[in-house]
Amino acid sequence: HKFNTMKTAFTFATIVASAAAFAPQAKPAFNTQIAAQDFLEAEPYYDQSTVPVNKWKNKAPFTGKVVSSKRIVGPKATGETCHIIIDHDGDFPYWEGQSWGVMPPGNREKDGKPHSVRLYSIASSRYGDDMTGKTGSLCVRRATYWDPELKADDPAKKGICSNFLCDTQPGDEVKMTGPAGKVMLMPEEDPTTDYIMVATGTGIAPYRGFVRRLFAEDTPAAKVYKGEAWLFLGVANSDALLYDDEFQAAKKEYPDNFRIDYALSREQENKSGGKMYIQDKVEEYSDEIFEKLNNGAHIYFCGLKGMMPGIQEMLKGVAAAKEIDYDEWLKGLKKAKQWHVEVY
Repeated sequence: HKFNTMKTAFTFATIVASAAAFAPQAKPAFNTQIAAQDFLEAEPYYDQSTVPVNKWKNKAPFTGKVVSSKRIVGPKATGETCHIIIDHDGDFPYWEGQSWGVMPPGNREKDGKPHSVRLYSIASSRYGDDMTGKTGSLCVRRATYWDPELKADDPAKKGICSNFLCDTQPGDEVKMTGPAGKVMLMPEEDPTTDYIMVATGTGIAPYRGFVRRLFAEDTPAAKVYKGEAWLFLGVANSDALLYDDEFQAAKKEYPDNFRIDYALSREQENKSGGKMYIQDKVEEYSDEIFEKLNNGAHIYFCGLKGMMPGIQEMLKGVAAAKEIDYDEWLKGLKKAKQWHVEVY
């Protein structure tokens, strides 16, 4: 048996050597995930002073290559959401919670200038879905415009960038900028920190990175994590759920550290018999959430900006019932950097 292992190791080494011989200029041809996910960490791993920001700019963007682009929602989902994996060969490092800018090809009709950059929250951990540290993923919903008079989608008004990304084929080039933003980073210094992650639709992206880092990968953060990460996702129906298989697997393996609650607006009712929106689901647990925040938990919101007014109103109502001054309470959370919002 020992001989077999040596033999395999020897053959593998030969293959690697011969692959390298053919591609002396390239980075190693075999980037199979063998080691732990600890090779893209700061020193110590929670030190955020070296987080990369805007390494690639509009005037000189990075060119990534599409590895795959696939639809990730069921047939009855509202709209089409795609998961796009982009190869950056290790030259575009980022941290969980950051965004990539994408410059769609072509020029604007109105003035002939290149299209402006669109920001997308990165949906993978810094190690990428293949954990090699050389790819990153985006979660993109195709933007379409329904014309009530035509009773059809008007192709002239569809979202330029989201359709470009969802239509990409493996090998296609994508011009990118960033990484952008530090508002959604996870504070990892205290491994007992609770994270409350609230998302609507593709706003799930940064949290997929968080969950993979904490529960799917062998990272320094995962090794010591003792807190609770609690995910709230609002979508229209079960077919529109995103990454549910991954989240369920994390929950099964770490039932004490990971929780998931879904708000399915077309399948569930809130307490007053209306549609179950994200704020209604969060409100069901408001006592626990207020207590967690009081004890230093961090709360994150990501999704379409229309989600925030409903959430703010709900929190205001809960605060009033608890005889808490909402504005002071919110100011305190922001001052302690426990309140993280990225909406678009």
